[in-house]
Amino acid sequence: MNDLKKIAKKSKNIIEFSKNYFKRLSKIYEAIDKNKIKQLEKKLHEIRINGGNIFVIGNGGSAANASSMANDLGFDVIKKTKIKKCFKIFSLNDNTSVLTAISNDIGYENLFVGQLKIHFKKKDMIIILSASGNSKNLLKAANWVKKNNGYVFSIIGFDGGKLKKLSNNCIHIKSNSDEYGPVEDIQLIINHILAHWFQKIFN
Repeated sequence: MNDLKKIAKKSKNIIEFSKNYFKRLSKIYEAIDKNKIKQLEKKLHEIRINGGNIFVIGNGGSAANASSMANDLGFDVIKKTKIKKCFKIFSLNDNTSVLTAISNDIGYENLFVGQLKIHFKKKDMIIILSASGNSKNLLKAANWVKKNNGYVFSIIGFDGGKLKKLSNNCIHIKSNSDEYGPVEDIQLIINHILAHWFQKIFN
């Protein structure tokens, strides 16, 4: 039984569960190597200054977080700052026609590679959001980007999965398997940390 299930079992009501959930979330976040967040910030600056593209991808809840990250680091940063050279950041989870065409025609495992082949340039960056780090479409995208001289940064949970070794760098949200909620929560928190930090330094 993972920690969340234990917390749920011992909680008498949703108020108690919510308090215990936040304690668990805090414990997981505290275990993260914060230098990795700094390294992601530095890489984002490098890609921005060089005029490269940043692609964000994920499945399920991580797909929703990919959409949020593209908005928050893209439009929201430029809207709230004096920056002239913005982050050229795109979520590859958002075009329903493209997603369904690729999945139907050449398979779900090619969902992101099919789009990267259209938009990717050498030395671009991909940010991969994943709880398990083992989804076939994410691993295939990571392999393709590395083979085409790109940079892979993952924000991953559980034990890191195959993506941990495959990535150039990663933020590892160490957690029990099946703790999808906390992993996805912290992915979004990291996104907001970056977005608000950039709003500060670009003003």
